[in-house]
Amino acid sequence: MTVKPILVEPNKLLRQISKSVERVTNEEQKLMDDMLETMYAANGIGLAAIQIGVPKRIIVMDISKEDKKKEPRFFVNPVIKIKDPQKATYEEGCLSVPDQFAEIDRPSKCEVEYLDYNGKKQILKADGLLATCIQHEMDHLEGILFIDYLSKLKRSMITKKLSKLKSNTAVL
Repeated sequence: MTVKPILVEPNKLLRQISKSVERVTNEEQKLMDDMLETMYAANGIGLAAIQIGVPKRIIVMDISKEDKKKEPRFFVNPVIKIKDPQKATYEEGCLSVPDQFAEIDRPSKCEVEYLDYNGKKQILKADGLLATCIQHEMDHLEGILFIDYLSKLKRSMITKKLSKLKSNTAVL
């Protein structure tokens, strides 16, 4: 398994819509293994393939607590079938938007259909943090970041800050 570099906003690739996976092969499984390794190395709880520059509809996540056994989840071609009209608010962050956090309202529950690590069709009813994380990562597949839910002013301030950080690290 290989830890891959994570793309940071602003980056055109992050705004790209990811393509469906025809079937889960060894190539997709290796990608999911690398994504999981990358996510754990960055102390994240979710990662979409596009965040490492691969425009495929693949997500990995693990919302287990640090001191507990790891519980990785793999979602290939996820589709939300049902969204609860009731909203839940969580403070969200993102590995592609480092050190920035904001409270985001999303449906409190959702039902998602997807292919698992072995390409088998699954349906998951999620609520709480899992539902939020799934929706956050699925947004990445559509080229949407959590900062897109913020006011134009807040989003612009965050993007400027990230651009400045990027140019400062590029000089080093």
